[in-house]
Order: sequence, then C-alpha cells, then structure tokens
Amino acid sequence: MKIFVIKAKNVYSIFGLFVLSITVLVFTSFLFTNAVQVLSQSSETLPIYSVDTPDKKVSITFDCAWGASDIPIILNTLKKENVRATFFLVGKWLDNYPNEAKAIAGGGHDIGNHSDAHLRMPQLSVKSIINDIIIANTKIEKLTGQKCILFRAPYGDYDERLVKAAMQQGQYTIQWDVDSLDWKNISAENICERVMGKVKNGSIILLHNDTKYTSTALPVLIKNLKQAGYSFVPVSELIYREKYYMDYKGRQHSK
Repeated sequence: MKIFVIKAKNVYSIFGLFVLSITVLVFTSFLFTNAVQVLSQSSETLPIYSVDTPDKKVSITFDCAWGASDIPIILNTLKKENVRATFFLVGKWLDNYPNEAKAIAGGGHDIGNHSDAHLRMPQLSVKSIINDIIIANTKIEKLTGQKCILFRAPYGDYDERLVKAAMQQGQYTIQWDVDSLDWKNISAENICERVMGKVKNGSIILLHNDTKYTSTALPVLIKNLKQAGYSFVPVSELIYREKYYMDYKGRQHSK
C-alpha cells in the first residue's frame, strides 16, 4: 500500500490556489453584476417591450396592415368587455379603410403608427425613415383626430437609428413581450394558451387583425385574463412618459 505524504509547503500552495480561485470567482461575479447594471441604465434606445409595474395590468395591441373584415367583430368584443386596446395602423391601411380607423378611434382606443408602407425600415436611410413616420402620423391625426405618440416597427424589425428617429418625432417605440403567434393562423385555443403562459404585470400582448382565429380567440382570452386578475389599459396609459429607464431586456422602469 502506498502512503502519500503532503508536505506543509504543498498544503500552503493548495490553499493559496483555493483562495485565488475564490477571489477570481467573486471578482468575476462582481464584474458581471455591474455590467448588467450598466446595461440596465444605458439601454435608452431600446423599444419598450413591457413595463415594470406592481399593478396587475396589461395592454392588448393589434397590428393592422392588410384586410379589415374582422375589425367590427373585434371592436364589438372590446366594447362588450369594456376593454380599451391599442391599434397600430399602417398608413396605406388607413387609406383603404378610413371608416374602420374612425371606428377604432371612436371606441376610445389608442392608435399607433405602424409606418406608412410597412417596409423593413432598418434598410432605409434615416431621412426616409423620418419621412415615412411623418406621413403615417399626418394621416392618423387628420383622419382620427388623435395625435400619435406610439410607433411600432413593421415586422418588429428595428435598429438604433430607427428608435432614435422615432424619438425625434415624439414617438415611443413599442414592441411586445407576449407574442400570440396568431399571424401563423394557430387555433384560438393555442392563441389563448400562448398568451396565458407568458403574460405578467405590465405585459404588452401582440395580436393582429385579418387572421383566421384572432377574433374568435379574443373574447376567451379577455375572459381568461380577467379571471387571472388582470385589468386592461391602452399602451399610452401603461408606459411611463418621463423619468424612466430601460433595462437590457427592454422592460421600462420608473426612476
């Protein structure tokens, strides 16, 4: 049988390595924590994905870019359930469906800018981005009387230039943290399951009109959210307008 003898100087060496390892781990953790805090405080050019709030409230949003046949059904459901939502309208959609746009505004809902032509805006020049936003804003205000302060990039596709350009036009860029995937024409049941599995205080829920099952899912979804204790506000009443900061996940916090 072999007997291993550990000399004192080896013990000290092993102990020293142990202490050094612990020191490195603690220092690395410290750097990581501070890096996250820095990111949290320096993400002002991120869109708003959700809002940090102690209140159990959420915003339902609709992107309107194509047809409009289900708008009366959606508006009737929202009215019946006493829910105010936010509709992001494409300028050319407004051109084609002015009466539906007026009905949305008349129902007390937010109207947001979803661009004028529904292009991949990060591929445009800053001048073209600003021009597109201005055109859609002008159409919205002229047709509905609402001064637009909310902007959502087509396809959710953005870069820092786009967010800054929207800011220059007085717009808060809005994304979402709950994607219903209704645009994939999944079933009404699956739409509800996806939303309920992801929703939390301050969530912004993405829906679309002119899909196969959204108008069918909507009353069930609202009922489920109410039963879970959630109330509903349009995005303009969910977000902080000033004295806020964005964390690295795009969650808006009050300062």
